Amino acid sequence: MELRATLKEKKRIVIKVGTSTVTYAKTGNINLEKLEKFVRVLFNLRNRGKEIIVVSSGAVGIGKNVLGIIEKPAGSVKQACAAVGQGRLMMIYEKFFAEYSQLTAQVLLTKESVYSKTCRIHARETFEELLAMNVVPIVNANDAISVDEDSYGNFGDNDTMSADVAALVEADLLIMMSDIEGLYTDDPHKNPLAKLIPEVPVLDEKIGRMAKGAVTKVGTGGMETKIAAANIVTDAGADMVIVNSNNLNNVNKVVAGEEIGTLFLAHKRPDFDFKKYLTERPYFKA
Repeated sequence: MELRATLKEKKRIVIKVGTSTVTYAKTGNINLEKLEKFVRVLFNLRNRGKEIIVVSSGAVGIGKNVLGIIEKPAGSVKQACAAVGQGRLMMIYEKFFAEYSQLTAQVLLTKESVYSKTCRIHARETFEELLAMNVVPIVNANDAISVDEDSYGNFGDNDTMSADVAALVEADLLIMMSDIEGLYTDDPHKNPLAKLIPEVPVLDEKIGRMAKGAVTKVGTGGMETKIAAANIVTDAGADMVIVNSNNLNNVNKVVAGEEIGTLFLAHKRPDFDFKKYLTERPYFKA
């Protein structure tokens, strides 16, 4: 509990929310009730003096549904879905935040945004200015121009991107909203004897073996990508917590220091070099 108590003091917080949180799984439509509650939670954190950055998935799924596309989109069709869906998603975010007179800003990133020194500097300066102006940045991958997950330009999943953003802005904490309570000893969907791991002080191959692929059919990430994200975040000097997004009050519980989800403890390396780290990606593959 002493380790959890330190989370109360975190000021700069990145919160990653997945497609399964902002949309209905069966229809692909925006879950307005859940998104409105999420915005209320975020705004309350802002009232408490926290700096909030949101990394939000959902653009491709929302665009796919709006355009009436049945099959999983790929290539230029996926780009079109992302362009349509991102506008719709941002419109809803702005509407809900505006009810509290809270300004938001759309920030679309590609890998170049953090891999290129010039782009990285500008991206960092933009985030700093927005936070200084009490604006909540809503971040997503710029899938409208880069959708190939194996390409240089795309992050591939928003778990990785949220970790890169946390490292870029030197966040104190990354809260990873998921459709699972945290990291388990095995896949709880398949093994009823799997146990939740409350804290991970060190990431090693044993932890990596517990990440056995995706735990959701809606998004692009799974537990493996979350473990990879934890490597980036903790090496950069921030804590990371995975919690279930079914109860959005879990965000408040994390910040209140309650023992919920899985906490990955920061252990910033003295020789940590963000540019080198982005280039070499030295985290293990589970």
